[in-house]
Amino acid sequence: MSRSALIGNVTAMLRDAGFVVSDRCAVRPKSFDLAARRGDDLVLLKILGNIDAFDGATGAEMRRLGTYLNATPIVVGMRTRNEDLKPGVVYFRHGVPVLNPDTALDLFVEEVPPLIYAAPGGLYVNIDGDLLADEREEKGWSLGQLASELGVSRRTVSKYEDGMNASIEVAIQLEELFDQPFSNPVEVMDGADEVHEAEPTPEDPEADPDDEHVVAVLTRAGYDVHPTMRAPFKAVSEDSDRRGRMHMLTGHSAFDRSAEKRARIMSSLGEVTRTRSIYFTEERTKRESVERTAIVSCEELAAMDDPDEVRDLLRERTQEPAES
Repeated sequence: MSRSALIGNVTAMLRDAGFVVSDRCAVRPKSFDLAARRGDDLVLLKILGNIDAFDGATGAEMRRLGTYLNATPIVVGMRTRNEDLKPGVVYFRHGVPVLNPDTALDLFVEEVPPLIYAAPGGLYVNIDGDLLADEREEKGWSLGQLASELGVSRRTVSKYEDGMNASIEVAIQLEELFDQPFSNPVEVMDGADEVHEAEPTPEDPEADPDDEHVVAVLTRAGYDVHPTMRAPFKAVSEDSDRRGRMHMLTGHSAFDRSAEKRARIMSSLGEVTRTRSIYFTEERTKRESVERTAIVSCEELAAMDDPDEVRDLLRERTQEPAES
């Protein structure tokens, strides 16, 4: 299956599951392909045939964007160089959960999260330690007796009951011994933190030198500006004042066909992520907007010395994000 067809299938699946899905981010470079929202759940999706193409820089950017936009970054892929991705298993690449399409279907359409995750050494599950302790005691078994049945040490059983995760082989043994499952689901939409020790969110990259004057004006106006390296927009900017917190996707370049294309994508992304979007152009243009992305010239922005005047302009020009 081609990557384009895979993206189309994932888009259709998400829409069938009740998600509002953005336009495809058909620009380069791009850290993600789609944004999708259902209620308060927002996901940023990178869709690949071979997940070995997912590199560390892209993973870092997706995790940063997840933090800025309160979203879950997810990769949907078919295979690695060596094997197909197994259904029902969560993999990880550079701190981002990876699912095969069948697992994504279960999660998004059936709302059934996976139970198994891959880590160095094999496949594992998240054991419900309290339930295991209760069932062991009800059966009248000591830690040592259960350890003997499982072929592990008494200390290992104690760790299972304290919340240590177990191999899938041990999980199957436990289910057979007690005639019930002990596996907790992997909460992918919460970042799978219960099974994956994610590193701290990577720091923001330096702004592109061509964007420094825009960043300087926004920073003086009181915005927290988070530059991006591979997104369809140049930064996520945040402002908080008496009217409430405002998030913006911001772009910047000369206004040409490529800029118009990016502004359209930003408009779609802004609608899904519930952010405003604005494109700063190097020259004045007759266009006031591209769909819901406002157009403001850098000349107009630089002429304003009062931070409140800058914030008022941006609030007036951009559209309040709708609740989708």
